[in-house]
Amino acid sequence: MFIQPWDTGLDDAEWHTWIAEGHDFGLLSVNGLPGHPPVAVPTHFTCDDHHLLVHLARPNPVWKAIEHDPHVLFTVFGDYAFIPGPWRAKAGTPPTDGVPTSYYTAVQFICRAHIIDDPEAKAELLRRQLAHFQPDGDHAPVAVGRPPYGRMLPGIRGLRLEVTEVRAKFKYDDHKPVEHRAAVAGRLTERGQGLDVATARQQRRRLDRIGPWKP
Repeated sequence: MFIQPWDTGLDDAEWHTWIAEGHDFGLLSVNGLPGHPPVAVPTHFTCDDHHLLVHLARPNPVWKAIEHDPHVLFTVFGDYAFIPGPWRAKAGTPPTDGVPTSYYTAVQFICRAHIIDDPEAKAELLRRQLAHFQPDGDHAPVAVGRPPYGRMLPGIRGLRLEVTEVRAKFKYDDHKPVEHRAAVAGRLTERGQGLDVATARQQRRRLDRIGPWKP
């Protein structure tokens, strides 16, 4: 992922906070077997210290690829919007001279994958995931040999993705003048389509922290 200096994460806390705000669905990318394309799997995940926790169905074709090469990439993205060209035209130039772009946040985790097949270890992984996604505890106990989860455990495999590097990109025109960024955030809020409001929120947050861009 190419990251311009003005798009880089300001510190580790920035991407940590963004993930914790509910960005818990991403794309697992695995190198393909020789002669085959890469394998990509969209999935929810949870975090465990320096690991991402995932479970997938046993028939998933990703397993052979991971066993061949455990070095994987996990990408999470969100708060994205298309920015029309006229919104980015320089002051004093025709609006049609503006060049469009995309705004978005993306966090990429470079990982080494560890496959989990032990029944109790898989049950513990599911318990951790349910604690995140259903914190009210409105589910049956996850226990080996007990329904409903016990009979389903053989049908899944777990993944503990050991994070070795993180790349965070916050692409919101932070190199543009303050007035320009504030105006685009206002236009996004006014348009209000898709993730426009969330995108404007990210742009304003970065604007508050960075102010005028200084290389």
